[in-house]
Amino acid sequence: MTCHKSKENLDIAKKKLQKVHFISIITYRNRDDICIFAPNQLSYDGNSLSMILRMRVLNGVILFVFLLSCKAVMAQDNIGIKFFGLSIHPKGERQNAFLMPNKLDKNGYLVMNFGAELMVEKFVFRDIISVKVVQALYADCAQRLGGFSHIGVRGRIVKIGRHSLSGGIGPTLVFRRSWLELPGYVNPDRFKGGMGEKYQYLFLWYGGEFEYKYAISERLEATCSFVPGYPDLMSLAFGVSVKR
Repeated sequence: MTCHKSKENLDIAKKKLQKVHFISIITYRNRDDICIFAPNQLSYDGNSLSMILRMRVLNGVILFVFLLSCKAVMAQDNIGIKFFGLSIHPKGERQNAFLMPNKLDKNGYLVMNFGAELMVEKFVFRDIISVKVVQALYADCAQRLGGFSHIGVRGRIVKIGRHSLSGGIGPTLVFRRSWLELPGYVNPDRFKGGMGEKYQYLFLWYGGEFEYKYAISERLEATCSFVPGYPDLMSLAFGVSVKR
């Protein structure tokens, strides 16, 4: 640590320390002098070492956030809405098909759902890698309130002209008004939630999606998403997204 009476001497000393140590220095005032020290001039007791580590971590975090912000400014963002949709049960729902008024076949392989998904997509690397948040509400296969919340990473697989295909994965929480209230329902134990609870839920760490996009214009895209939840449930949804 060095102390100086004048600001001119202080500036000269600071430049010398920065050249030698290649790090930021700390300045403080005591009663008569202006003092400076470089972190690697400290005696490394516990408190000093802790302060140095905190400073370096903070500097690293600030730099990371700054670089990420620069990338985000250069990248585009999408917002969109999809109309949900079509549920596909690969093994059928023979035992509970009678509870599904909008089924397209007697065994419940295909069931129409009516609702919407709202989506926000933030690109972090060009228009190739993005983070996507989706919130959906709809009438489920038994025409009861259902929905899901999802956040995940997306990556573009291929792009040819106006056509593109992307895929992604991330945690998903699926919820619905409890089917245990319905007379005759046979519980396959897919969802958590017992008798007397209003809602059932299912949490997936690996909820995935494939999404096809067709560029109608420079900013507007028609979209179709496919959720490959084999063997229990697969789904299709259709909508539009707008580039901001």
